[in-house]
Amino acid sequence: MSRIIPFLMFQDGKAEEAMNFYTSLMKDSQITNIIRYGANEAGEEGTVMKASFSLKGQEFMCIDSNIKHQFSFTPSFSIYVTCDNEEEIDNLYQKLLDGGQALMPIGDYGFSKKFGWINDRFGVSWQLDLPK
Repeated sequence: MSRIIPFLMFQDGKAEEAMNFYTSLMKDSQITNIIRYGANEAGEEGTVMKASFSLKGQEFMCIDSNIKHQFSFTPSFSIYVTCDNEEEIDNLYQKLLDGGQALMPIGDYGFSKKFGWINDRFGVSWQLDLPK
């Protein structure tokens, strides 16, 4: 086994939009590879067949599913981000919340200085933590 990478499956052709959004939120983040469906291939032409991106050094992979599934993302699996200061957590929380849903509004829940849990506009779940 050489590595383990979180893998995100988007529906409705949102993978590239999501990658662009996520990499714009955090320094030291980038899209590293995109392979798109071409004409007469299984997926819609131009959508993401397979892509990789990194957020603060953590590698992710994603696709645009060419099959409609009866499931999507679930908050039982989330991206956990440890923030360095209040400005960072507040900014990230507001940007991820735009078009999304707060599962735990940002606040002090006793186990950290500040914490928030969000499903973003793509349905991906994020836990944001500012440790004590």
